[in-house]
Amino acid sequence: MTGTSDRVLVLGGGLAGVACARRLAEDGVPVTLVDRNDYHQFQPLLYQVASSQLPVEDVARPHRAIFREHATVEVVTAEVAEVRLSDRSLVLTDGRTLSGSHVVVAAGAQPNFFGVPGAAEHAYPLYSVADAERLRLHLQDLLRDATPGTLDVVVVGGGPTGVETTGALAELMGALHETGRLAQPGRITLIDRGDALLGEFSEKAHEYAVHKLREAGADVRLGAGVAAVHPDHVELDDGASIPARTVVWGGGEQGASVAGTAGPEPGRGGRIDVRPDLTIEGYPGAYAVGDAANIPAGETGTWPQLGSVAQQSGRWAAENILRERRNEPTRPFRYKDKGIMAMIGRNAAVAEVGKHRHQVDGPVAFAAWLGVHMMLMSGVHSRTDAFVTWAWDYFDRDRAATIEVSSAPQRIAWGDDEADRPHIALD
Repeated sequence: MTGTSDRVLVLGGGLAGVACARRLAEDGVPVTLVDRNDYHQFQPLLYQVASSQLPVEDVARPHRAIFREHATVEVVTAEVAEVRLSDRSLVLTDGRTLSGSHVVVAAGAQPNFFGVPGAAEHAYPLYSVADAERLRLHLQDLLRDATPGTLDVVVVGGGPTGVETTGALAELMGALHETGRLAQPGRITLIDRGDALLGEFSEKAHEYAVHKLREAGADVRLGAGVAAVHPDHVELDDGASIPARTVVWGGGEQGASVAGTAGPEPGRGGRIDVRPDLTIEGYPGAYAVGDAANIPAGETGTWPQLGSVAQQSGRWAAENILRERRNEPTRPFRYKDKGIMAMIGRNAAVAEVGKHRHQVDGPVAFAAWLGVHMMLMSGVHSRTDAFVTWAWDYFDRDRAATIEVSSAPQRIAWGDDEADRPHIALD
């Protein structure tokens, strides 16, 4: 199949790709969205899946449901073998070639193991719903035959992913112990080679995060990097060794490998360097957005890999394509900074909002977290009240999470059609 000349190709059905396709569809532009999966995944809640607090289906929504009311959007579920920006085409592994007037690379990210021996083979990354489900099933298997030490977990990386995962797992172990499921809870250790958690936050937030994680029973080790990952332990670069049969990798990400086939030399983090208007130098009609791109942020370098950056950049690329179709000049991307925030555990969240990054924590920070995530989720769900109800219930519960291996976790009552089920493959 070959796309028509006026059709826009969007590679990737994440926050950036969906936002781009939806905006183009609003103006009746033909779009072909290509993704290896038939669903959109909401990455900010992956740690909830990994810790059995949400079913995987609640953070994955089929693309056909998202675009049901957008007749000009065609969804192609296929692997992309090669991106050819020179002629704005995508070569699929089944032999087809799709082409269009424009191509938008929104292929997302993949874990970066930084060459640490054994990390790719033995660690569990947390960058997709399949990753989260694999980790959940792995922990479930260990829980069935738990003996002292088998449930010890090492989490690598002190950014939001690592902090949120550590908090959730520490609460999980505490709840299983309190309810009699475990005679001895597994030890959760968070490792980061830096001198603070949540490095982009303020010093007050660093201290708050450490305090709340330790209060939940986690061990926090700063100033130590991972030298090697083994099936049953982790070696640190200071010579220490931590026994663990589970290593969660939140130590960094890089651009999706398919972005490296596009033509330009990959930039920092294996991502595509773009100009201020999100176009790619030397490739007319080609854009890169979200986690696949290094997006200029004026004097400060590039914008971080955040969901809000991805969504806004995807929509901005669509606006610039519409300008091109009207023979108008494109405009430089302007990001509306919603602030930075992290959920550390139940009744514990931290956020820095506003122009001067005013810090708040507790319920106020959670409200900020909820507001930003509700806006992100509104791009793929017509109803967000169900998410709000679930989230406040999660945050307000005074008791620890009573996760049972054999029971289903609490659902977000989306009210979607039962036929709209994502097909999640773990192999």
